[in-house]
Amino acid sequence: MPFLDPEAARRLHGDTTAASRELDLRGAAPALAEAALAAALARPGALPESLLVRISPATPTSGETLFQPLARQLLAARRQGLVLAFAPLPPAAGAGFHVTLPGLAERAA
Repeated sequence: MPFLDPEAARRLHGDTTAASRELDLRGAAPALAEAALAAALARPGALPESLLVRISPATPTSGETLFQPLARQLLAARRQGLVLAFAPLPPAAGAGFHVTLPGLAERAA
């Protein structure tokens, strides 16, 4: 596996640690997390905005995390036009996703 210095990794991830809204799902049950994410995606703003979705990080004893189910949900939302883009957070920022949401004008198009 090639080694990436921290600066190169930061350039690949971009600045995905700041967002206009944040959804903290750390410690949430899968059904509750999926419902909360669906509610956050259904509430469009007038202008495009970003959403930071935080989840509990994987540990050796954590078992299955919310990463895969929420990634599938975000991918389906992107296909429906509810999400413009999403990416995992950089490791230093914790576990979760940075989501770019369309504004009302983009959803109508």
